[in-house]
Amino acid sequence: MEPGGLLDVLSVAAVLLDAEGRIVLWSPQARRLFGWTAEEALGRQAAGLLVAEQDVGLVRKLFADVMRGGGAWAGVFPVRHKDGSIRPVEFRNMRLRNRQGEVFALGIAADESTVRGVERDLALSARLVAQSPIGLAVLDTSLRYVLVNPALERINGLPAERHLGHGVREALPLLDAERIETAMRQVMATGTPLLNLVAVGRTLADPDHDHAWSVSYFRLEGPGGRILGLATSVIDVSEQHRLTAEAAAARRRLAVIARASARIGSTLDLDTTARELSEVVVPELADLAAVDVLDAVLPDPLPAPAAPGGHPAAFRALALAAAHPSEQVRTAVRAADPTGTLALYPADRLVARCAAAGEPVLVARVAPADLARIARDEQAAAILAEAGLHSYLAVPLIARGEVLGALDLKRLRNTAPFDQDDVLLAQELASRAAVCIDNARWYQNQRHAALTLQRHLLPRRRPQAEGLEIAYRYQPKGTAGEVGGDWFDAIAQDHGCSALVVGDVMGSGITAAATMGQLRTATRTLTGLALDPAEVLTHLDRTTDELDESIATCVYAVYDPHALHCRIALAGHPPPVLVRRGAPPVLLELPTGAPLGVGGVPFESTGIDLAPCDRLVLYTDGLVETRDDSLDDRLDRLLHLLADRQPSLEATCDRLLAELRDPAGGDDVALLIAEVTPRRPAPTA
Repeated sequence: MEPGGLLDVLSVAAVLLDAEGRIVLWSPQARRLFGWTAEEALGRQAAGLLVAEQDVGLVRKLFADVMRGGGAWAGVFPVRHKDGSIRPVEFRNMRLRNRQGEVFALGIAADESTVRGVERDLALSARLVAQSPIGLAVLDTSLRYVLVNPALERINGLPAERHLGHGVREALPLLDAERIETAMRQVMATGTPLLNLVAVGRTLADPDHDHAWSVSYFRLEGPGGRILGLATSVIDVSEQHRLTAEAAAARRRLAVIARASARIGSTLDLDTTARELSEVVVPELADLAAVDVLDAVLPDPLPAPAAPGGHPAAFRALALAAAHPSEQVRTAVRAADPTGTLALYPADRLVARCAAAGEPVLVARVAPADLARIARDEQAAAILAEAGLHSYLAVPLIARGEVLGALDLKRLRNTAPFDQDDVLLAQELASRAAVCIDNARWYQNQRHAALTLQRHLLPRRRPQAEGLEIAYRYQPKGTAGEVGGDWFDAIAQDHGCSALVVGDVMGSGITAAATMGQLRTATRTLTGLALDPAEVLTHLDRTTDELDESIATCVYAVYDPHALHCRIALAGHPPPVLVRRGAPPVLLELPTGAPLGVGGVPFESTGIDLAPCDRLVLYTDGLVETRDDSLDDRLDRLLHLLADRQPSLEATCDRLLAELRDPAGGDDVALLIAEVTPRRPAPTA
């Protein structure tokens, strides 16, 4: 038997008396309890040794009753210790008979205070277990329940009798019993407790709702280290878990908003802004996100297809983003409107209702009947059903009081339905994005207007010049709303001469385009007067000075095909390039002059002789200037490209733009190349 049991804790003493009341057996515990050794006690009268004189009569009577077979006696009796003190001792006395018929009295005794302490401990433990609001259980080494308190009965939804003798699988059929038993065996084997494990799931007490519990396991050991089993405590922390989950969700929402603030509106391009919005909301908010803008608010509406009955809403699909590359999400993508296409939605479609009312539309749990109001047609509805669409949300894109379109959100893999918190987050993102989309739309409108104006002001037909073949290119800035004031022209004069002009108005937008139009008109008027290029620039300088602090650069050349001679003047403009057959291209060394609008600076004309097949390349600084390279390096690159002579002027224009144009499109580019054509032989008489 292993030491350290309850009897050892109580230090129970055993004393055996014969029929005359003499001590015939004295246990070691009796020595510790009464102070007398076995040699001192054996053979002596127990009453005389252990009982105070005034209690001897009572003891003899009780002894006689036990010996006559009157039954056992138990109680607390004052006993005299060897040191003379009187101590209360808990006794239990009983009669014994051997085979010879001899009768003995066995007394089992323990210190009364120790017994009372054990009783209190047991009573307290029992009450703590029974009254504790924490679920408590003890399992044996085979992981069968041997004790369950009322709190755990309530948590598990099973009475104690259906726990006792059963394992975890029977008591918790709705939880992952294998995982729980693995953790229990680990604790049983190692002795290392597992504390405050959070488990989420359902029990028979509430099989329709998830709960969260904090669970701890620790091994129970008896005296001497003998493993008795396992104890577990279970605390329902569903409310704390809910609050923690809500706080985590709030942090995620703030992170999404912060990410959206940093990302959405990085450019003034409408399509890019819509794509940024769609990509921000996946996968945090939705598995599939689409941004659809009402076609009527765009600067270049598409022709609307015919639609049956009613007043359908025309949406332009600007962006679509998917959260996962899974087959489920890829299937749902097939039901979406392809980016860039126009779709007409009847008024009963949810996205149309969202845009018309300017209010969110939430279908937390999509039923089969809802698919027809979500999808564009029956085929798309079937695809969404196949993909497992289970929750839908549409929020309007509203900026400055105007509904621009809608943000369309779908959940497939994410099993949680959209809720009101999701609606608020989607509205916040849509509101921020709508302002950016509206800004992009405004700039696109401005750019569209400026481009339209510029197209009307620039030559509409290929310029014709006697003795010259001409090719040209014009490319506006790549940034929405920032069309510049670059222009070019080739103007026929009297006597076969031609004027070649390339100019660049500083600034951008409609103002620059309008200034360019005024200068181009003035240039064409001055060209008709057959003035020297320097005189033309002088007049243009005065005109520019009157145009509200406008500044422009210009190169003006007049070519005489009969003399094969050209006179050129610059007004702060990059120098033209002369390309002769069989010789390297060169930048013409001309007086630079001051930009138009500075005023008071004279201009100079320079004459050069040209030969058939010579090429004169005029351009604006947008062709050669970038933020990262020096101007000298860029001009060297221009000369290098022109040295590789292309078979046609058109091919030369294309190559220069492809090789030199800044990919970011930071400035307008105007390019004009004129090649001297061979003279036709004079007719003979």
